[in-house]
Amino acid sequence: MDEFFEQVEEIRGCIEKLSEDVEQVKKQHSAILAAPNPDEKTKQELEDLTADIKKTANKVRSKLKAIEQSIEQEEGLNRSSADLRIRKTQHSTLSRKFVEVMTEYNATQSKYRDRCKDRIQRQLEITGRTTTNEELEDMLESGKLAIFTDDIKMDSQMTKQALNEIETRHNEIIKLETSIRELHDMFVDMAMLVESQGEMIDRIEYNVEHSVDYVERAVSDTKKAVKYQSKARRKKIWSPWTSPPWTTPPPHEDSSRRDYTCTSTSMPPAHARDVWTPQRVCVCVCVCVYTCVEAPDHPPCPSPRLCVV
Repeated sequence: MDEFFEQVEEIRGCIEKLSEDVEQVKKQHSAILAAPNPDEKTKQELEDLTADIKKTANKVRSKLKAIEQSIEQEEGLNRSSADLRIRKTQHSTLSRKFVEVMTEYNATQSKYRDRCKDRIQRQLEITGRTTTNEELEDMLESGKLAIFTDDIKMDSQMTKQALNEIETRHNEIIKLETSIRELHDMFVDMAMLVESQGEMIDRIEYNVEHSVDYVERAVSDTKKAVKYQSKARRKKIWSPWTSPPWTTPPPHEDSSRRDYTCTSTSMPPAHARDVWTPQRVCVCVCVCVYTCVEAPDHPPCPSPRLCVV
């Protein structure tokens, strides 16, 4: 399992890097949109980020696929173990996080495309050419910008600047759509995988949520046991070298309900002394930590009882 957890940490690191790169892409988009003609350095940085995201995303996908195949092989052999459950849980969690990051990246790309399209439409209006959304989409899909710009007269500096920005935004959209197409198949594949795992992931989250309640309840019960033990030590205890007044529960207890069991890492020594309290909690006072708690479904304590009055 050590090798598996190393893979998990590597994948988690790659997903974190993807998330950071997506945030950087957002900043580059804002910088490019803020300038009518963005400098080449900014555009190159965006292209480098896009290439890094593609490379990292493909790496994560390959590693998740490898884990998925190993899990399927184990299941094909009808093997069921704690290790297999751990691998399935980790794979599901990582896949879901990966799809979340890539969904954010896809939304970022789509938003950038819409903003570029809006800028093109505004610049066309500056040149005196009014277009509908449908016409603009047709132009972007065909890649033929000249359909809208050939008949525009270059009679002013403003018109020239508008045409330059139209061309710049159009080129950005072409690059953007190429990037989206390259990642589309991978995105759909991973999204379908996560959807099929949805029920199991929800069950895992449910178990984690409720395990917190169990832990809190256990802590509360432990505090109560310590409190009872502290009270019991202050009671008068019969000497272990004299005959005890009884070897069954005290008179105020129902002898038919000897429903106590002891839990310990080892059996108590011969001189251990059981201390009974009215709260029906038996505490063995001995060198080791040895506590008896009420447990109706278990047999009585095996050790001799030297009880208090």
